[in-house]
Amino acid sequence: MDTCCPSSTVAASADTAESVLAPGAKIMVDALVELGVEVIFGYPGGAVLPLYDALFADARLRHVLVRHEQAAVHAAEGYARTTGKPGVVLVTSGPGMSNTTTGLLDALCDSIPVVCISGQVSTSLIGTNAFQECDALAISRPVTKWNAQIRNSGEINNVLRDAFHMATSGRPGPVLIDFPKDLQAAPTKRERRPKASPVSAPAPLPPVSALRQAASLIAESKRPVFYGGGGLINSGPDACEAFTRLVRLTGAPCTLTLMGLGAFPGSDPQFLGMLGMHGTLEANLAMHDADLIICVGARFDDRVTGELSGFAPRAKKIHIDIDPTSINKLVKVDVALAGDSEKVLQALIPEVEKVDPPAGALNEWWSAIEKWRSEDSLSFSSRDDYIVPQQLMRSLRNALSETDAIVSTDVGQHQMWAAQHLCFDRPNRWLTSGGAGTMGYGLPAAIGAQIAHPEKTVVCVSGDASVLMNIQELSTATQHGTPVKVVLSNNGYMGMVRQWQEFDHGARYSHSYTAALPDFVAIASGFGWGAERVTDPQELDAAIARCLAHDGPCFLDVAVQPQENCFPMMPPGCSHDRILLEKDRFYEN
Repeated sequence: MDTCCPSSTVAASADTAESVLAPGAKIMVDALVELGVEVIFGYPGGAVLPLYDALFADARLRHVLVRHEQAAVHAAEGYARTTGKPGVVLVTSGPGMSNTTTGLLDALCDSIPVVCISGQVSTSLIGTNAFQECDALAISRPVTKWNAQIRNSGEINNVLRDAFHMATSGRPGPVLIDFPKDLQAAPTKRERRPKASPVSAPAPLPPVSALRQAASLIAESKRPVFYGGGGLINSGPDACEAFTRLVRLTGAPCTLTLMGLGAFPGSDPQFLGMLGMHGTLEANLAMHDADLIICVGARFDDRVTGELSGFAPRAKKIHIDIDPTSINKLVKVDVALAGDSEKVLQALIPEVEKVDPPAGALNEWWSAIEKWRSEDSLSFSSRDDYIVPQQLMRSLRNALSETDAIVSTDVGQHQMWAAQHLCFDRPNRWLTSGGAGTMGYGLPAAIGAQIAHPEKTVVCVSGDASVLMNIQELSTATQHGTPVKVVLSNNGYMGMVRQWQEFDHGARYSHSYTAALPDFVAIASGFGWGAERVTDPQELDAAIARCLAHDGPCFLDVAVQPQENCFPMMPPGCSHDRILLEKDRFYEN
């Protein structure tokens, strides 16, 4: 007999395996364990108390108590992004559920598998404006891939399995299950051997004719560029290995999106750096002058393409993506290869190996690229009176070079500088908010990654405006013993907002300056973190070393030059051949 079940609830079935009765909450906890869940990020409340009672009685699941429900989803994203497993979130009804929407939007935009379980008022009260009732399905529908409400306690196992299947199949994304309180408490018949999880049929490979057409275009190209995105990371390390193999096989240059960093080794000489609005000069000009673009796991979003009418005007295009609706959505392509990136790449490589382009076919192309590289578009000048943000990122890069660290960021200038100057040779080491651009993402995402990888160095690079969005999660890190390091690029501004106001709005800095910044060292210390502030460029390296060596969580507040702008920059409405290297100075080819 299950000792967690009332003694009167045992029943026998004459024609099936033995069945037992248990509270719905217990059945859900058991089902989560059966699905391989080890960690839940959440915050309790009245409508989920039966579930929290079930967790109290079950040591198989670790619950990480956050301080805000938005942070629970970001932490689950960090966990999912670094493990390949779906992150799981548990919140109460009403504001508990509604507070998750920003995190769910973030996960939807960046294709991160998250399963959010929200409590709901009892079924008899639904629709009565009961205390902490909200229409969770209507609220979450625009920010989830799928959602459902459990209306019968016998559905718990199947709904949960459907949720995990939807979150992880095809293009991954967040899902939500709304679970009324009375059904959490109701005795429910449960099979000792639950139904198996849904299994998707493997996505069919593209036709051989399409693979051969793609291989032929690659062989014939004189100016090819590989363009990889977050879909490579989501497909798994094997997809990134196959992508790297194909790029090296062809000898072509490679660029990655913000979300794709680490899918191809950042230290490889074929890597041109990130492309797009704040990408390197060589990556953007290569895209503009290419005669062939091989896009894998990316979606031609506006921050990458710039003005669509001027995007890659001479290039044919091959697009590999698991989501068929993303192909030909914004940019028309010549060869569409719908399917999982790993499987398609593994099928494409032998076809490419069959075609043998002449030796030196890309020599002229690499000569052009080396000319653009020689411009050193990420160069910067250090100062004696201020730490410049680029120096901060280079110093951090040097300090992390031997650590295989995981780095998360918030959103803004510091995010772009980190993407430009840090180096990632492997996938799942870079966590950032791409499509939604969510300030407040970095700290909870780092905590989720640290929970998943307690042995690794995990660093959150943040800005003074972003970190204030979820600074209460310093408490979460302390409570759960996660030795996260926060490196704060503190310029006193909403840096990217200020930069755009300088360029596009006549330097009218409307509400982009924070006049009442707190003492971050005092705040971090108050939460039990190690903390210090550094202002002298000569002391920066030592301060970073102390931060990284600290036994527990540590907060390094770095005062950086207040009005430094982030370059290179492809201004809005421009194409890849219109790159600002500094204010009012476009690159002239």
